[in-house]
Amino acid sequence: MKSSRWSFLKDNKQVIYSIALMVIIPGVLIFNTWLFSDYYQEIADMSLQNKAIGIGQAFNAGVVETEDIQLFVDDWQKFNEETKDLEVLSYEGGSFKKIASMNDKENIGEIENNYNYFLSWNADNPVAQKITEDDKIYWSIVMPLKNTEGENFALLSMKLSADVINTKLATILSKSYGILLLGVILIVLLLLVNSRLFEYSILYNKIKEVDEMKDEFISMTSHELRTPVTVIKGYVQMMIEEAKDLNIKKEGMEYLSIINTSTERLGNLIEDLLDVSRIEQGRFKIDLKETNAKPVIEETIKEMSFQAKEKGLSLNFEAIENTNDLINVDEDKLKQVLINIIGNSIKYTNEGSVDVKISNKEDNLVISIKDTGIGMSAKEREHLFEKFYRIKNKKTQDVVGTGLGLWITKQIVEMMKGSIFVDSIEEVGTQVTIQFPLIKKTK
Repeated sequence: MKSSRWSFLKDNKQVIYSIALMVIIPGVLIFNTWLFSDYYQEIADMSLQNKAIGIGQAFNAGVVETEDIQLFVDDWQKFNEETKDLEVLSYEGGSFKKIASMNDKENIGEIENNYNYFLSWNADNPVAQKITEDDKIYWSIVMPLKNTEGENFALLSMKLSADVINTKLATILSKSYGILLLGVILIVLLLLVNSRLFEYSILYNKIKEVDEMKDEFISMTSHELRTPVTVIKGYVQMMIEEAKDLNIKKEGMEYLSIINTSTERLGNLIEDLLDVSRIEQGRFKIDLKETNAKPVIEETIKEMSFQAKEKGLSLNFEAIENTNDLINVDEDKLKQVLINIIGNSIKYTNEGSVDVKISNKEDNLVISIKDTGIGMSAKEREHLFEKFYRIKNKKTQDVVGTGLGLWITKQIVEMMKGSIFVDSIEEVGTQVTIQFPLIKKTK
């Protein structure tokens, strides 16, 4: 029995890890909370000590300006409620005599000798210490009072209540312990669920099979997506570098350049699939720069022309009016947007053309992509930019896609302060319109 248990744990180390984490993580959280409380207490004590010394200095500045010290003490009590048991003592004949008191006026004139009194008077510095009286914490401060010539003329003894700051500390600690308890419970529950500690023996074979399938899928996906792109790019770059030896003409070099650029774009598109999570988490980076959109569009159309030609489609470009004005966009992301939209137009168009136009409308640069494709219904158009949405009918069943491209496109356009609209009629075609604000010229 013991042997089978050890064999099970040996083959399934995640169970051991889970158990260890169930002990280690709560332990770390508890230790961290303890350190935090101890550190905060030290900070609180230091803050209260400095505050006590500051109050003492403020008292000194006021008392030197009055002849009746007791009257000043009474007035001080009205406006400084946090000060407790304040007394002023004079130094006479090697002893300290009480000459003013906040709460013990009956004993004014009595001799009071205390170690801290002598220590503070002789050292000519404040002496502060934390004390406990009647289950309450105070900071006791003793410090010499100086006249206008900077000479000691009396001694100040007072207490500063720590109730306020300790109440805050207790509130913070109670919340910390509450969060700690909740965190420990959640961690334990999460680990129990993920580890399947109570049912793992039953599900062991299934989980093992799933793990094998997962590894196989990851391996296959990595090979199918990355390897061909890497191979194509490697051969194209090699041909470009060895163009002279291969006697490649100028026209051939242009083709190679287009292939190389398109291959790079394909590699980027693989990465863009991960941009869905980056966009949702606010980690998607857009590098906005002043850009002339016309050359970007022309380059994109040049790259996409072969794809259109393969389907027997005409891919046209027209610039209306003055379209050399600048817009503030990320050039690479704009190109990605155009490739996605033009690519969709080509995919969903069986005959006719795809026409790309740019024009200026008021303060915007307008890019329109119009095709003579299958079109879509009003209901389908409403969901077009939703994540994972794909039009499913007899005409689109053979079209491959993830349903993420247009969602990503819309997010990118809006991140670049643009807008995107779609008009479509079934059996007639679709027009996608993108607008970006023009950069206003300064006179």
